[in-house]
Amino acid sequence: MQKVLIVGSPGAGKSVLARRLHAATGLPLHYLDCLWHRPDGGHVTAADFDRALAQVLAQQRWIVDGNYLRTLPVRLAACDTVLWLDPPVEVCLAGAAARIGRPRPDLPWVEQALDPEFAQYIRDFPAQQRPQLAALLAQRPAQVTLHHFAARADADRWLDALPAAPKGPAL
Repeated sequence: MQKVLIVGSPGAGKSVLARRLHAATGLPLHYLDCLWHRPDGGHVTAADFDRALAQVLAQQRWIVDGNYLRTLPVRLAACDTVLWLDPPVEVCLAGAAARIGRPRPDLPWVEQALDPEFAQYIRDFPAQQRPQLAALLAQRPAQVTLHHFAARADADRWLDALPAAPKGPAL
């Protein structure tokens, strides 16, 4: 496990899992939201995002946190492992609300309120985004291992069961 994607609905706990996996393995961690968003809430062009993502994927080891379905086929072709956090929508809404007002390494600004459009996006995720995500994951290359977690506790148990790993390349 050297190239890991973490996917799922906003608020599912992807970034928390990514930070825990990074701490356990020493794999470099990259947040797609930080590649896409600017600190002012705007975003880069799709071409700039794709270039930055290609630089990340060219590395020998990484964790990439984020959905961004448009780029999932490219990321699936480059990874060896996918962690899919798939909790109920209520858990995702609570997760998104819990991070309001707190600085986070996975977003270049501090959210001051739960945006109603974003909350609706989370509510709509199971019907609108999840089927596309599932279809893309079903088409992943045969050598890519998928771990599907229906609850955060399932992901916690999986992570806790990982063998101790070196914290980066040997010196």
